[in-house]
Amino acid sequence: MTAQQLFPGIISGGRRRGHAEVAGRAARLAGGYEGLGVKSGDSVCILMRNDIAFIEAAYGAMQLGAYAVPVNWHFKPEEIHYILSDSGTRVLVAHADMLHQLRDSIPEGVTVLSVPTPPEILSHYKIDSDTLAAPDFAIDLESWLEQQQPYGGPARPQPANMIYTSGTTGHPKGVRRHAPTPEQSASAERMRALIYGLRLGARALLPGPLYHSAPNSFGLRAGRLGGALVLMPRFEPEEFLRLVEAERIDTIFMVPTMFIRLMKLPEAVRGKYDMSSLHHVIHAAAPCPAAVKRAMIEWWGPVIHEFYGSTESGAVTFANSEDALKKPGTVGKIAPGAELRFVGEDGKMLPQGEIGEIYSKIAGNPDFTYHNKPEKRAEIDRDGFITSGDIGYLDEDGYVFICDRKRDMVISGGVNIYPAEIEAALHAVPGVHDCAVFGIPDEEFGEALMAVVEPQAGVTLDIADIRTRLKTSLADYKVPKHIEILKNLPREDSGKIFKRRLRDPYWERAGRRI
Repeated sequence: MTAQQLFPGIISGGRRRGHAEVAGRAARLAGGYEGLGVKSGDSVCILMRNDIAFIEAAYGAMQLGAYAVPVNWHFKPEEIHYILSDSGTRVLVAHADMLHQLRDSIPEGVTVLSVPTPPEILSHYKIDSDTLAAPDFAIDLESWLEQQQPYGGPARPQPANMIYTSGTTGHPKGVRRHAPTPEQSASAERMRALIYGLRLGARALLPGPLYHSAPNSFGLRAGRLGGALVLMPRFEPEEFLRLVEAERIDTIFMVPTMFIRLMKLPEAVRGKYDMSSLHHVIHAAAPCPAAVKRAMIEWWGPVIHEFYGSTESGAVTFANSEDALKKPGTVGKIAPGAELRFVGEDGKMLPQGEIGEIYSKIAGNPDFTYHNKPEKRAEIDRDGFITSGDIGYLDEDGYVFICDRKRDMVISGGVNIYPAEIEAALHAVPGVHDCAVFGIPDEEFGEALMAVVEPQAGVTLDIADIRTRLKTSLADYKVPKHIEILKNLPREDSGKIFKRRLRDPYWERAGRRI
């Protein structure tokens, strides 16, 4: 296929939608949202797997200066209800098959738009055919859209989507960033061009979920550059390689788990596909083993880049392939416009080379708050610098290394998971006296959840039953991969569980701490 024949627009499975059609549908969505009472600063929730309609729904909200709020579709009804309520959303746009379980979970006054579940989603997931029609409490989006007029109001400052990050209290927090000034927008564009590698006409592939922060930012940017944005319903290693070759993909956002799964393919399979179109592959969200990074660079060439950051901070470091080979394990040098501080236990800044908690800020980045939780924003702030609780250091050559995490957060396959939420669910299981949840090394996902459960006196617990009960209130990925029953958990003098004594042996055997 020649460059002239390559399709410009958004591609998902066998469906292709040109940029003009996407823009027209987004404008009508914006007009429709406005008719439903959505105003600048309001929220529109999106509960969908990767789909062209997800991109359009977000673009429509942005035209009004509203916040698009992606909702993790793995969440259970009570988790979804919390985000719908906390965000104060006026509209929920969701795949039809996901809505049927939510009849009693949608707050009063929320208009529900039901999106037909597309064929490529149906072919990749087990979905009950009885759930494909819009439920009676929802409006079919396609029929509704035909009746809407394009938004014709003034251009409004477009805030970034409001991403909900999991919290140690068990409830996620919405990261609500202020709408940028023109100067901030220009600065952000330059940063995204460096980090994501996206340029006019880019042909981008998105194998990760749009409900996550960085894939969401990458996808919404890529869909507006006049080239192509190819969405994968779910990551499958060989299909990924086929798409890179067939669509002449040049730019991709990935997580290290995907590298690991690609490297597990037989060499003959890996060698079947032409990867020469790639010029910028960016990864983040979890540590990447140095040996895996080296193997990927040997395969694809020096096109692999990495950044470190968070939903709250943005990208604060950047590493290219040369950096990765020169300094194995680094997350790169401090990114342009970013400042990092390494802070000791006494709250004082540490000199280069000493390990401390990482605080960061980016000049020109619009500030943020946690929606409805300004006190949580204050907790992570120190003189305008914020922290996600990571521990690291800056070496003598200016490269940043992450050593450990101050908090208990587990990153499994690029997904942030907080043990406190899972421990609360375990405490609700009959017969559980106490428990501890933490991350242990996992070859494929970087970390896996481990739960150690102490039964009540005289009670015999069944691990399969514990898992079944957890699945009624937690998304499947939050259910620990490993569960162990232990009669006497180690405790500090205060009676608090000595979690590090449980966790550390696994990491010592693996020869790493993160």
